[in-house]
Amino acid sequence: MYDGVKVLAMAPVLDERLKIVEVIRRVPRDVVDEFLVVDDGSTDGSPDVCREAGATVIELGTTLGVGAAIRTGYKYAIDHGFDVAVVIAGNNKDSPEEIPLLLEPIVAGGADLVQGSRWLSNSSDYGDMPLYRKAATRLHPFIFRLISSAKLTDTTNGFRAARTSMLRDPKLALDQRWLDEYELEVYLLYKAAKLGYRVTEVGVTKRYPPKNLGQTKMKPIVGWWSILRPLFLLGLGIKK
Repeated sequence: MYDGVKVLAMAPVLDERLKIVEVIRRVPRDVVDEFLVVDDGSTDGSPDVCREAGATVIELGTTLGVGAAIRTGYKYAIDHGFDVAVVIAGNNKDSPEEIPLLLEPIVAGGADLVQGSRWLSNSSDYGDMPLYRKAATRLHPFIFRLISSAKLTDTTNGFRAARTSMLRDPKLALDQRWLDEYELEVYLLYKAAKLGYRVTEVGVTKRYPPKNLGQTKMKPIVGWWSILRPLFLLGLGIKK
C-alpha cells in the first residue's frame, strides 16, 4: 500500500516480450500492491514471461485494442477492491519509479485523476522521439482545451492514476465499443473533467527507444485518428 491506499498498476501489452519484463522489474513493490498485465492477443509469448516475472496476467485471447485492455484492467481493479489504478506503458517508455508522483495528489486528497505530463518534467531527454510526435503531442492539448476548457499539457500520455471510486461512475460510460482503441484514454480524461472530477497533472518522464527497437504499436494515420476522433465527436456533440 502507498500511505494506506491499495494500488494496482497495470499495462496493456501486445507483443512486448522483451520490454514488459523490464517494466515489471522496475515497479516499486513497496508502493504497488499488484502488477497486472492485460495481454491483447500477443503471439510472442508475452503472457508467459510476465507470469514468470511475477505479474498477474489476463489474456484477452485476441487483439481487441488498447482501450479494451485498459477497460479490462479497470474492471479488475474495481472488482478486487483497489483504491487506485495506475496505467503504465508496456513498452518501457514510462518510468515505473515515478508511480509515487502520480499517487501523491490522490493520497493528499486533492485529485481523482492524475495525468502524467512529459512537458512538465524537469527532463528534456525524450530519447528518440520522432519530430511529428513532438508536434502532435503539443497540438492535441490545444484542441482538447477548446472542447473541454481543461488546461492540460499532455493529453495523449497514457501514464496516469485514477481513483476506482471515480471509475465506478456509470456516467463515465467507458464500456462503449467505439472506445476500444486509443479513444478510451482521451475520452476518460474529457469525461472526468466535464463531470467535475478533480483532474491534475504531474511531470513524468517519457523516453522513446531507438527506432530500430520498435517505438510504438500505433499506426501513423489510423492510430492518430483514434486519438483525435474523440475530440471531434465530443466537440460536435455526436458522442457524449
